[in-house]
Amino acid sequence: MDSKTILIVDDEQATRQGLKKTLEKWSSGTYEILSAANGQDTFDLMSKTKIHLLVTDICMPEMDGLKLLETLKNKGHKFVSIIISGHPDFEYAQEAIRLGVVNYLLKPVSKQKLIEAIEQALEREASIERIEYMEKVADQKLLKIDRSENQSNSIKEAKNFINENINKQISLKEVSEAVHLNASYFSVLFKEQIGLTFSEYLTRKRLQLAKNRLLTTDLQIEEIALEVGYQTAKYFIKIFKDYEGITPSKFRKITELDEPLIQK
Repeated sequence: MDSKTILIVDDEQATRQGLKKTLEKWSSGTYEILSAANGQDTFDLMSKTKIHLLVTDICMPEMDGLKLLETLKNKGHKFVSIIISGHPDFEYAQEAIRLGVVNYLLKPVSKQKLIEAIEQALEREASIERIEYMEKVADQKLLKIDRSENQSNSIKEAKNFINENINKQISLKEVSEAVHLNASYFSVLFKEQIGLTFSEYLTRKRLQLAKNRLLTTDLQIEEIALEVGYQTAKYFIKIFKDYEGITPSKFRKITELDEPLIQK
């Protein structure tokens, strides 16, 4: 996983450099620490670099910290933020909360307070990232199925069998035999309790696993196809595009760039 990047925005050079030096010493190279003197510098930098945490002064000429945050959010940038202010202004604090600011620090800020706030903000950013990841991978129909309690033991066993053998060629007949049911009866029962045919459920399970592997590994498309039960990459790509609207390679590229997904 790429290193996270923290951006410090402050028009006072001494303050900006002091904060940068403190965070560089604290992070020991774990995070990339960048700095900007004003709003325009911030826009230019963020147009080229993904920023995970933004630490900004609130009182700056031309564009204050709150206006900066609002503009960046409106431009579609995703990040967590910390405000540093020399004034305990209630209205500023209210606006900061509205903009989703993680912490509001008052100057002078001690190194300990700054680092505690940074660590808290990075935990929040990681939590948001996990949620966004789950949204990209999750099949809403499968989530609903997994939450349902109206399933017989036979169907639950069938689902477990599928999960344990997802990388193999699985037929309805094979699964029905595993749960000791007639194939025709099992097919009807499965559709009745799951809401999907056996074939569609199996396909969705395979594609959900494939999306997970696309986002969390550097495996080739051919390797992922085999992992999720498809004998050829060509057929896997076709099925993936039929369901997701894009190829597996495009899915991986788009999610890396954090662009909107086209999903069915």
